Amino acid sequence: MTDTTDTWLPQPDLTGLDVGAVLQALADPVRRQIVRLLDECGEATCSSLDLPVKVSTVSHHMKILRESGVVSTRLDGTARPSRLRRDELERRFPGLLGSIISATPPTA
Repeated sequence: MTDTTDTWLPQPDLTGLDVGAVLQALADPVRRQIVRLLDECGEATCSSLDLPVKVSTVSHHMKILRESGVVSTRLDGTARPSRLRRDELERRFPGLLGSIISATPPTA
């Protein structure tokens, strides 16, 4: 018999989270790009996201996003797919994530 229960990495309870922690995590342009990509695809691993940085850097950014409450990450064998905590963030900070996602990225 196989255990089908998902195992999730620790993440903060958003009810006690300060908006400053979320804004600080979202201040980095690569992390904002990760948020936009996760919004498009729903769930992804660090290696599956098309970003202009090394996978180890994406992993670091994903950890910051998870620790700030922006994403949740589950264990799937050796993979660690992450997804936005969209509904929870919307309840805690209405409109914040939508504004970040819809903001036009700067041109290079």
